[in-house]
Amino acid sequence: MTGRVKDPGLLFHADAASACGLLPAGRELDLVYLDPPYGVGTTMTARTKRGEARGRRRKESGPDAYDDDLPIEALVEMVAGAAAAIKEKMAPHAALFVHLDQRAVHEAKVALDRVFGRGAFAGEIIWEPGNGARGRGVPTTHQTILIFARRPADRKLLRWDSRSPLLREPYAETSLSMHFTKRDESGRLYRERTIGEKTYRYYADEGRRMGSVWTDIPAMSANTPLFQEGTGYPTQKPIRLLERIVVAASEPGETVADFMCGSGTTLVAAARHGRRFIGGDRSEVAIETTKRRLEGEGIPVLIVERTS
Repeated sequence: MTGRVKDPGLLFHADAASACGLLPAGRELDLVYLDPPYGVGTTMTARTKRGEARGRRRKESGPDAYDDDLPIEALVEMVAGAAAAIKEKMAPHAALFVHLDQRAVHEAKVALDRVFGRGAFAGEIIWEPGNGARGRGVPTTHQTILIFARRPADRKLLRWDSRSPLLREPYAETSLSMHFTKRDESGRLYRERTIGEKTYRYYADEGRRMGSVWTDIPAMSANTPLFQEGTGYPTQKPIRLLERIVVAASEPGETVADFMCGSGTTLVAAARHGRRFIGGDRSEVAIETTKRRLEGEGIPVLIVERTS
């Protein structure tokens, strides 16, 4: 991990558009992640003490974290409005990652194409949380993370650090036995491939580059009181997922933002890897959860309350 930035991050108790409007003039965002409501049709609650339940509101639920009862059309309009405000603060090389599931992701893709321009769409990550519905009907076991550049012409400027160990996975045993048959002077296994007139060397212990389907990060690590990572906030994402995104798409010292930060996972990931961060959320429970989590890790933060 990279050394942490010492100056405090910013945490706005406000929606995305308001938070962007409060940023200092000239403050650019190098990477933005958004994890908006999914359109499940109910209020989502947090677990703040023993005996309370998190997730969809029921009798034993803890305090309300946020409402997720907007019709899909209104939800997509909200996401597009947030993206339009964020776009004005993005650096030319910045990427916006928008995390949704099957309920709204297709409508959101079309709406975001209008915000950024269709040529700004850079691709998508398919994340398999490992806890989706597996009944007799059509399965819905993955979520989708859409990736956009600030505008079509900026797409070529996007970063993706596939050299990082966080963006690598082990080679299959068959590949190792068939192709990695040479050893260098230090004993490391490798293979070589010649393309044109240039020869490339690949080391077995470095692993291969990750593709766009991620199945190795279970959601359970962030969503159960059995593990220290869990905060009790509903729909909390695993820290490994956000660390992978932060390391892939930004560089040390840059600014990572999450204006629907929930439990603060993105902000913790940014701080751990030497990035500055800006967070925001409309939910009081989210702000309190994030503040407590950052303080628990010794990460300095300045809270900015909304003015209206």
